[in-house]
Amino acid sequence: MQMKNKMLPLAAAIALALGAAGSAHAEEQIVKIGHVGPVTGPSAHLGKDMENGAKMAVEELNAKGITLGGKKIKFVLLAEDDASDPKQGTAAAQKLVDAKIDGVIGHLNSGTTIPASKIYYDAGIPQISPAATSPKYTQQGFNSVFRVVANDGQLGGTLGRYAATTLKAKNIAVIDDRTAYGQGVAQEFAKGAKSAGVNIVATQFTNDKATDFNAILTSIKAKNPDVIFFGGMDAVAGPMLRQMKALGIKAKFMGGDGMCTAELGKLAGDGLINDQVVCAEAGGVEESGKKGLEDFKAAFQKKFNAEVKLYAPYSYDSVMTMVEAMQKANSADPKKYLPELVKIHHKGVTGMIAFDAKGDIKDGTLTLYTYKDGKRTLLTVTK
Repeated sequence: MQMKNKMLPLAAAIALALGAAGSAHAEEQIVKIGHVGPVTGPSAHLGKDMENGAKMAVEELNAKGITLGGKKIKFVLLAEDDASDPKQGTAAAQKLVDAKIDGVIGHLNSGTTIPASKIYYDAGIPQISPAATSPKYTQQGFNSVFRVVANDGQLGGTLGRYAATTLKAKNIAVIDDRTAYGQGVAQEFAKGAKSAGVNIVATQFTNDKATDFNAILTSIKAKNPDVIFFGGMDAVAGPMLRQMKALGIKAKFMGGDGMCTAELGKLAGDGLINDQVVCAEAGGVEESGKKGLEDFKAAFQKKFNAEVKLYAPYSYDSVMTMVEAMQKANSADPKKYLPELVKIHHKGVTGMIAFDAKGDIKDGTLTLYTYKDGKRTLLTVTK
């Protein structure tokens, strides 16, 4: 009996200590941010680049020790692979919704982003795409969708006008890869070119996994265009350039951000002739923002032992924009921070991020590039 009494204070002390530890642990809140992009398939290098940008942002945020509603926050990135496939994209979206994510960054391709966006919207989860450029994404009437890059209307239209006014093209052939992105950017390009008085002499299509374009290119060669525009990704554009050279096609080759990558030099090999390619990246910084972006690229290289391919700065900014909205709302609850996201002004490494009523970025910049000696070379930054 006496022993029992002696043990009571000890048991009480242990219970008290465990309770205090549990209480301290309860003060840390997990905030789950989903990320979806293709980390397998032909665009895997771009998807991994995008994922790493998000990962870098999450690690920096955790190092800062952010609190929301009086609780220390630990951000966790839940990354899924959509392989650029719409079915896999919607499955990934549902998996993240089931995991009760607080927000999502992605997807990369418009063809996966658009169907997935309905799943996030129905679940009340805000979505910021660092890469999807189809105007349809933000034209669905969903108040939860945003993007941090200019859309195809702006990108394709600008390239179309550039072909007419700067390249002085009279006759243009258009090829697309039948994806939502490829078709969308090709249509907007054709619209911009036609409005500037250019003739579209051929319209052809392929698919996003094709490697043989001889029939298409032979047909186009007979029309003798000044410019060939391709709506699609670098994995297809590279072999297409090789075959253009083999067929003796000297036309300028234009495209959007999907093919406007550092990898294009490797994928096209000796098919990449100096100054033949003109492409645009949705985004880019004006003179005042160059140092911030260069600092980001250097930190990214050091962390991942890899150069930024294309989308890493935009996924990084997407995470940081979402979390700034959470901080302004003092909550990671989507219902509470979504109104702050709508009116956000975030100074990112890619420039100022603010959204219009549809969720498109306001005053989105475009960067035009060419290639010299296999390396992507800046032409101009425009709006």
